[in-house]
Amino acid sequence: MKKILLIATGGTIASREDGRGLSPAATGEELARSVPEIAGLCGLTVVQPMNIDSTNMRPADWLRIRDVIAQGYDDHDGFVILHGTDTMAYTAAALSYLVQGSAKPIVLTGSQQPMGAPFTDAKLNIYQSLLYALDDASRDVAIVFGGAVIAGTRARKQRTMSYNAFKSINFPPLALIRTEKIIRGTGAGAACGASADAEAGGPRPNFHDTLNPRVCALKLTPGLTPAVFGLLKAAYDAIILETFGIGGIPEYGDGGAGSFQHAIFDWVDSGRTIVMTTQVPEEGMDLGVYEVGRVYADHPGILKGGDMTTEALVAKTMWVLGQTRDPDRVRELFYAPVNFDRIDG
Repeated sequence: MKKILLIATGGTIASREDGRGLSPAATGEELARSVPEIAGLCGLTVVQPMNIDSTNMRPADWLRIRDVIAQGYDDHDGFVILHGTDTMAYTAAALSYLVQGSAKPIVLTGSQQPMGAPFTDAKLNIYQSLLYALDDASRDVAIVFGGAVIAGTRARKQRTMSYNAFKSINFPPLALIRTEKIIRGTGAGAACGASADAEAGGPRPNFHDTLNPRVCALKLTPGLTPAVFGLLKAAYDAIILETFGIGGIPEYGDGGAGSFQHAIFDWVDSGRTIVMTTQVPEEGMDLGVYEVGRVYADHPGILKGGDMTTEALVAKTMWVLGQTRDPDRVRELFYAPVNFDRIDG
């Protein structure tokens, strides 16, 4: 019988009403007992490194989860992480970079309704996550939620209340689960849910234990002042810049002092990193299409996020800058594909 490590971290799935609003209260053991259908599926060990609302999840907590996986890796065949939905996509992406090339599945799930709610989705999500974690073809980091299996670097929470809360962005789902049947796709990377990293990584993945949390996402809005870049310098080493459309950046000031061009070039020329992406969820960006983006396309220190999600870009940049600050090495690591995050290489 396979052995699964169930890692409970809190979230809506563990929440109860205490008169001040929902907050995590149920333990991992209580949640497992609430799904009697999983009895006999596997040898289940439950650990609880934290019990928090996922709004409070931080990079230091990602490292704590990573440590639990590393410590239990040799003794278990797979891992299921119970997590709040609000930051689940960030955690899934972070674990994709902290635990690279895992031949064993690392599955995140949660629910839109607490376990104790009369029409909760928690029970089915836990059951299907265990089914996926027990399947011989499963590997790497993925989210299992609402009957969909999404690569850890491709997920985004798309709905705040519906049970199909997560969507796979710019990449096909790895699989669909219909009650007890796992239906794997035939698109790029979907077959067997395996990546080149996992296939080459052997029985033990490449664990990383360093992140640089000094990374923020900045969304362009009409009228935003370029002075914001100067204000962010003291607190951050990198910005994920969500541009307009396919890669548009305002031209206020004709490139001189006080313009976005001057502020962005000053940021990267000072040794900091900018990753360009788009605030449009689907189809990615291309800085070379419009004049308002082309000037940034080849400037040293500016990285292009392609069709990756902001969640994955934040996590990957934290991981990259945790390994090195050398510009050439930063670029090399950033563009190296991990768990389907860059299908164009």
